[in-house]
Amino acid sequence: MACTNCSTTAGNAPGCQSKGSCSTGNCGKMPVFNWLSNMSLPSGQEPFNIIEVRFKNGRKEFFLNKHDLSVQMGDTVAVEGSPGHDIGVVSLKGELVRLQMRKKKIKEDSEQVKVLYRHASESDIEKWVSARERETPAMYKAREIASNLKLDMKIGDVEFQGDNIKALFYYTSEGRVDFRELIKLMADEFKVRIEMRQIGTRQEAQRMGGIGSCGRELCCSTWLNDFRSVSTSAARYQQLSLNPQKLAGQCGKLKCCLNYELDMYVEALKDFPDTNLKLKTKKGDAFQQKMDIFRRKAWYSYRSDPSKFVELNLDKVQEIIELNKQDKLPESLEMYIQAYIEIAKPDYENVVGQDSITRFDKQAPSKRSSNKKRPNKTAGNKKPVHANQKAQLGASNPGQAKTTTQAEGSNKSPNKNQGTSKPKRRPSRQRSLLKPNENKATTNNNENKSSE
Repeated sequence: MACTNCSTTAGNAPGCQSKGSCSTGNCGKMPVFNWLSNMSLPSGQEPFNIIEVRFKNGRKEFFLNKHDLSVQMGDTVAVEGSPGHDIGVVSLKGELVRLQMRKKKIKEDSEQVKVLYRHASESDIEKWVSARERETPAMYKAREIASNLKLDMKIGDVEFQGDNIKALFYYTSEGRVDFRELIKLMADEFKVRIEMRQIGTRQEAQRMGGIGSCGRELCCSTWLNDFRSVSTSAARYQQLSLNPQKLAGQCGKLKCCLNYELDMYVEALKDFPDTNLKLKTKKGDAFQQKMDIFRRKAWYSYRSDPSKFVELNLDKVQEIIELNKQDKLPESLEMYIQAYIEIAKPDYENVVGQDSITRFDKQAPSKRSSNKKRPNKTAGNKKPVHANQKAQLGASNPGQAKTTTQAEGSNKSPNKNQGTSKPKRRPSRQRSLLKPNENKATTNNNENKSSE
């Protein structure tokens, strides 16, 4: 349940600035929606006088509203501690608390149900905030002391009581730990009463929180209360590979989500035959290679050719098994393969070709291709050039004259495809430029010719 005061508005997430004591009761871990709050009680019945109070990291306890105080969900209250008093936030009230106590098997007259004192005052809240600021440095210091004593334990979390006279240390260990010397050193260091509580790795992950491999918050830190045992058989039923790195969660144990769909898989596997059962045919015996529970299919291979897989529907497999029970052998498994006719689906996505990657790569036809279709000019259309004019042109531009002479020589060579050949390109100025010595020699020759 999201908090309306802490939600993102206009691109900003200001938050309610209440530091965990939000009045809606939905900012902490393990929130509960009171779906019985709007329902009126029967006539003559008094409201349930036990409330649920939340402490650090989702720890919840039940307290008796002995003085009939008017409390609402999200109120900060002072409750009975051991010893002293503690500060917490009301997480649930009303008839839904009765159901929660029944679920956790706690009776109304149990010693676990303590007394609600009063609403927390400003001095209580200030002392509570100062106590919470000591928790992180105290945890690091406690780890240092435990490592110096060479104790096989890991201190995962520290919780100071609201009146700042008691500290509760949570630790994990594979066996029993003698921490009497540790308690003495920590009591001298922190000047408070020390209490040690051993928890499991799953409880540690629940208190610490985190993000799972699915990208969501851990189930144990958001809504999961009871930790059921998870075995590797749950992974086998769901056709999962027994890879411990993928099946283990943040706590190092098997993921709790393996049990979520286990009942559905067990129910679906009842229709499938035993994996060790062989299908007998005239072509040979076949054994099962794999199965698909959702599509209700199985793949079999002959012993003579194990690399070839034959896909069969579950009803066909059961039909072959019934024939084998009657001592009848079918010809082969291939005769039970069901042919599927794929219907071409209309493509509504590419209507006008807007998703074509090469739609902008279409090039316009080049101009050279159009020149190929033009016929060459015949020799009769050319104007005759006299020798005197050639000499004058050679004297004015010797490079051009030389190029013209070469072009005339090339025209004299026989050309079978004169009608369809490409026209000669006009020589560029760079090609007509010669070396200085060659230019002088060409000029002298042209002058001699003109004088003759």
